[in-house]
Amino acid sequence: MNPAQRDDAIERADVDDPDLLSLAGSAIDSPLTTAELCRVVGSRVRELRQALNMTMSAFANDAGISLGMLSKIEHGQSAPSLSTLARLAGTARVPVTALFRGLDEEHDLVIVRAGEGHEIHHDRGGPDRLYQDLGTLRGPNRVIEPMITTITEPGGVFPLYQHPGVEFLHVLEGSLNYGYGGKSYLLNTGDTMQIHGEVAHGPVELVELPVRFISIKVYPASESRGAAGG
Repeated sequence: MNPAQRDDAIERADVDDPDLLSLAGSAIDSPLTTAELCRVVGSRVRELRQALNMTMSAFANDAGISLGMLSKIEHGQSAPSLSTLARLAGTARVPVTALFRGLDEEHDLVIVRAGEGHEIHHDRGGPDRLYQDLGTLRGPNRVIEPMITTITEPGGVFPLYQHPGVEFLHVLEGSLNYGYGGKSYLLNTGDTMQIHGEVAHGPVELVELPVRFISIKVYPASESRGAAGG
């Protein structure tokens, strides 16, 4: 069997290769198609080869495949078998799973349209206080938690909050005295404030109603926590 016939046989055997799909599935957590695998693996092989300043001919020779086969792989026209992947990775001096980097391009995102923030109900709420979650990515560990708070009536007791990480505040409307670490700070429309979440903080006096402000909590990435007001 000459090299061209060998490559043709490998190419036919590689199409929809279940071992390839299985390996890619273990590297990432998302459904895959052979076309996606071919495209991403080919792109990664080309990037790695170019990073080594190797010509296609030299890279193919070191990997033990023909120049034609390497060209098809780099252009996403062939799904290489596991043995071919192993040779490609070895020549590129990376683990086989590195060839699948880029398959997890689809990440969670949250879009909250104007006026559609998820209302949070708890004992600090009421007809004169509205807490709306502006969108938090799914998962057990929250990294960022944006919220908008609207207060339309005076009175009531405002509890102080404590949480890991930091918090950023931006007053959209009205003015209030905001407590932080035993002191109080006047915040007017357009003012911002950044604080450490571990220090007790929260509204202590409403100066000009209605009051509306955005709070963005940024947690340590390793922390696991539930939703809280702020």
